[in-house]
Amino acid sequence: MRLYILLALINCIICIKAPAQRKSLRAVKVTVPPRIDGSLTDSVWKNVPEAIDFITNAPVFGKSSALKTSVKILYDDDAIYVGAYMYEQPSLIRKQFTVRDNQNLANVDYFSIFIDTYNDHQNAFQFLVTTRNVQTDARLSSAAKPNTGIYGDLSWDAVWESRVEMQKDGWSVEMKIPYFSLRFSKKNIQDWGINFLRFSGRLSEAAFWNEVNPNKNGFVNQFGYLTGLQNLAPPLRLSFSPYVSGGYRSTPDIKAGYINETLKSGGLDVKYGINESFTLDATLIPDFGQVISDNVVNNTTPFELEFKENRPFFTEGTDLFNKAGIFYSRRIGRTPTGYQDIIDFTDSNNNYKIVKNPAVTRLYNAIKFSGRNKHNLGIGIFNSVTESEHAVINNILTGNDSTITTEPFANYNIIVLDQALKNRSSVTFTNTNVLRSKNEINANVSALDVVLFDKNNEYGFFIKPRYSKIFGSSNYSGYSNETQFGKVSGRWQWFVNNAVLSENYNPNDMGYLKAPNDFITTGEASYNIFQANNTFLNQRYAFTAFQSYLYKPFGYEATEFRPSIFWIFNNFWDLSISAPIQPFWYNDYFELQTPGKVLKRSPYYSASVSGSTDSRKKLFVSWNLVFAEGPLPNDPYNSVTIGARYRFSDKITIEASIRRRHDNGAWGLANNGKSFIFDNTGEPVLARRKLTDMTSILSGTYNFTSRMNLTFRARHYWEKLDNTGLYNVQDDGYWTERFDLKAADYNANYNIFNLDVFYTWDFSLGSKIIVGYKNWLGNDYLNAIDGTKNRLYGSNLTGLFTQPHGNEITLRFIYFLDYNDIRHVVRKNL
Repeated sequence: MRLYILLALINCIICIKAPAQRKSLRAVKVTVPPRIDGSLTDSVWKNVPEAIDFITNAPVFGKSSALKTSVKILYDDDAIYVGAYMYEQPSLIRKQFTVRDNQNLANVDYFSIFIDTYNDHQNAFQFLVTTRNVQTDARLSSAAKPNTGIYGDLSWDAVWESRVEMQKDGWSVEMKIPYFSLRFSKKNIQDWGINFLRFSGRLSEAAFWNEVNPNKNGFVNQFGYLTGLQNLAPPLRLSFSPYVSGGYRSTPDIKAGYINETLKSGGLDVKYGINESFTLDATLIPDFGQVISDNVVNNTTPFELEFKENRPFFTEGTDLFNKAGIFYSRRIGRTPTGYQDIIDFTDSNNNYKIVKNPAVTRLYNAIKFSGRNKHNLGIGIFNSVTESEHAVINNILTGNDSTITTEPFANYNIIVLDQALKNRSSVTFTNTNVLRSKNEINANVSALDVVLFDKNNEYGFFIKPRYSKIFGSSNYSGYSNETQFGKVSGRWQWFVNNAVLSENYNPNDMGYLKAPNDFITTGEASYNIFQANNTFLNQRYAFTAFQSYLYKPFGYEATEFRPSIFWIFNNFWDLSISAPIQPFWYNDYFELQTPGKVLKRSPYYSASVSGSTDSRKKLFVSWNLVFAEGPLPNDPYNSVTIGARYRFSDKITIEASIRRRHDNGAWGLANNGKSFIFDNTGEPVLARRKLTDMTSILSGTYNFTSRMNLTFRARHYWEKLDNTGLYNVQDDGYWTERFDLKAADYNANYNIFNLDVFYTWDFSLGSKIIVGYKNWLGNDYLNAIDGTKNRLYGSNLTGLFTQPHGNEITLRFIYFLDYNDIRHVVRKNL
């Protein structure tokens, strides 16, 4: 009896430790492809093996899905064909319209396929279709985290076909994924990794065909297998996307009144599949005018602001180039380095006015070459050439114009070699290089990323050394390294991380780094529960400790402890609580922007509470509350953010959010809304100020059809800085008040406004028409509203519309041409 019990216990332990058996599905080759109409009635779908028995991933893990799903796969020499049937009561199917790539948190059902064509358990493609036949596609890497509902890089857009049809007992979808939208190695017999996802909006249930355990590190490594693919012989992968655009822009100028411009441009995007594995993308004379406005703020920090990339060429298919984290694509086509100098010169010289001062650097061309061979070696090459930019200023007295170079001609280049190894491990080498004309500053940065996981995927280790070299008009070099080890799977997870950045490490000619010269150690432990009980669907408890030092000369910076909790309740509300604490006085070596100067900052304790309601409801609300306090008198900090989304119908959705932040003791380098303040001797002027800012955003979408929509986004940002005292900073970092300067002279009242409206019609696969309208508060008038008279948000909002605004309207036409379609038409007419 005892032996029986012992054997039973051993068997249970083995079952617990053993990985789940991966499912397998056989694809069937056809000579006549199915008609893509969503019905699944074509005879080719009969007697094809089906994928069934889906397992839940969220809101709870490990249960059999409450809904039946069946998926089948066909293929021929042109494409992969997917047929899926989702059983459900028709009246319970959620059908909200969304814009492309934006179904997350919407009230809609959808089906998705994930394909790991190299079967390397690290990289994959996603193709998703909603019940309204709205498409989402993404590129996945080893960093994919399924628990967010977003599985990869949504900026990647492929050309593929889908149709949806409502059934008497559910809904069905057919998908045609051409080989020119995929990349795979050249083999006679191929086994791909594959998984299917079915999401039910009614149940908020995400269920996968092959089990995806949220307590297991990684996502692509939890796919099943697609077998039966033989002798894939895709046609030539060559496509063209010519575009033309035109428009009109009127920009307010404090001296010239309005500068009016006619906008016209044209160019060509080319995609060429060199073979099954590698693709060349090129863009000639690109124009990126139709992108959403940046979330600009009054930057009172010593660090450069980082903005999201919205230009399609730099977001699509750049996952390999971004792997090392040293590619910040906004550097390419950046605001010319001399742009602000021209404004400052004309502001201080009334005899001059600006005739021309380009705010962006135009590109001549850009190319991307990327892919992965049969040995799982990923290769990426990126190159872009930008033209030199020139400003023209006019001497009002003489009438003469002067031309000034604001940005030199430049070449940007990246090379990446990424070797995928067993157990999701990898070794990646990345090099970025920037060369500029006229012996300007040039830069070269090299990065090595070694990522290792054990066979059971329980522990992970990485090391990431980097080396930067600046040469040309300046010459110096620097280095950095980051090392981490931890337990990456299971309910209990933890890691220890150390980062070292030398004082001269500088990746910023093509990357983004706030500041070097740091030595930082971080540790974290977390406990994660993805099973439901009487109160919670999910739970996460974590504790993070952080300590940093200045690297050279070595000196203490800060210590922080951060306990945190995350809960998802049974009613699908969620709540996050964290309590960051810095218990000691700490040293800020960067705020004063002066070598050798340090600012002492006081300890603080804080609390943050955020959450949201059930996203399935018509009204969805989110909030974030932050409070912080320290030992200095009258020094509280608080922030309140409230957001709401209301779904008027399946076609119309409106969102609004407002954030108010107030810091009664915002210590920092004095800033008057235009520049930082130093006294006549060059010493930094420290300010204690009352800082209040508010950001309001109103956005909405009207979907005419699944491929036609109108979107708008209006944003108003207001910041008020009231200085309550100015100070000298002593050598030990503490401060003494100074009375030779008047604090109120450096107050600031800063407003920013942007309105973006876009009408988009995807009238054919890969082809679209976009009409855009933009309105913005002129850059010369960001400080124009009197903060003494307009002390409240409401008066600043109304005063905003009394100031000059810029206006722009543009029309863009893009047409997708597939070489194979052109060839078929030509042959037919011969």
